[in-house]
Amino acid sequence: MQVEQSVQRVFRQTGGDRYIWLVVVVLFLVSMLAVYSSTGTLAFRVQGGNMEYYMLRQLLMILTGLGLMYVTHRIPFPFFSRIAQLLLLLSVPLLVITLLFGQEINDARRWLTIPVINISFQTSDLARLALILYVARMLVVNKDQLHDFRNGFLPLVLPVLLVCGLIAPSNFSTASILLVTCMTLMFVGRVPVLYLGSVLLLAVLLLGFLLLLDHLTPFSTRVDTWSSRLESFTERSEEPYQVQQAKMAIAHGGLLGVGPGNSIQRNFLPSPYSDFIYAIIVEEYGLIGGVMLILLYLFFLLRCIQIARRSTGFFGAYLVIGLSVAIVGQALINMAVVVHLLPTTGVTLPLISMGGTSILFTSLAVGIILSVSRATEQNHEPANSESGD
Repeated sequence: MQVEQSVQRVFRQTGGDRYIWLVVVVLFLVSMLAVYSSTGTLAFRVQGGNMEYYMLRQLLMILTGLGLMYVTHRIPFPFFSRIAQLLLLLSVPLLVITLLFGQEINDARRWLTIPVINISFQTSDLARLALILYVARMLVVNKDQLHDFRNGFLPLVLPVLLVCGLIAPSNFSTASILLVTCMTLMFVGRVPVLYLGSVLLLAVLLLGFLLLLDHLTPFSTRVDTWSSRLESFTERSEEPYQVQQAKMAIAHGGLLGVGPGNSIQRNFLPSPYSDFIYAIIVEEYGLIGGVMLILLYLFFLLRCIQIARRSTGFFGAYLVIGLSVAIVGQALINMAVVVHLLPTTGVTLPLISMGGTSILFTSLAVGIILSVSRATEQNHEPANSESGD
């Protein structure tokens, strides 16, 4: 009884949708267990067998993420409309710098190292958050001009194409998810379907042109990577090594799994703590555990849809839809890649995969969703005309 009262007191003090808080806490607990189990080989190879090193580092990132989530959810959400343009203006030059001078890993420049503190972060994480905020703002500001291609649609879509174009050379999967997220948000915002279809068609034609050009005259190792992944998936030739190991992990897990910490494929699967951590979860917790994880993300999306429907201001609703679709869409794509329903990509499992700034930016996104939920619950949400200022 006292425990229940203490939990209710905590929820009253924090505010926001309590079920989203609960889902996030459960995902973080899953993350701790999965990261501790999947980093065994890495710990022996890099840290001299110190199994606790990566778990403690992940715990520090999770606690920092929870702190950011709490602080963000206490900020009135119209504030994010005012800083959307500033964040976007900051993101574009950072993406350019990353593309030209970023840290190169596996022929991709995705990371910038912050001087003095020597911490690397993916600038695409900041750009994704900034772009969704910007699109949500512009859908409100230009709501009466969205059918005007020149004055309404172009100011909305050009930054989307610019940011996605800067991300794509080093991280095509993230750029694709971001583009689809923004198109979904525009569709909800009642942008004409003809305009959206033309943008998607242009993106597909551009991708096809690049693949054809690279086939005739190879000019980019990243395009070679895109092409090889698509060919191995569509032609059903020999599966990539990581996909083979992921399928072995899933098969080994069976219905109930082999139990926490008993994974075998973690010793053979590349990046078992990041891109393919879902395979380790299914191996250790079985099909039941894998399905439960999918349901958690879908439940998170359902709660966000309900928050958006209850929101009386368009900006708050657009924020929740855009951010939730980006998070859950990335999660579903990551899991689809692991079971080979989609070609191999480089996206991680949100709030679970071992990482640094990805957890922090995802926590910021969840904090913004909770800010909208908190305002809705308190019935203090601004009118539509005010929320776009």
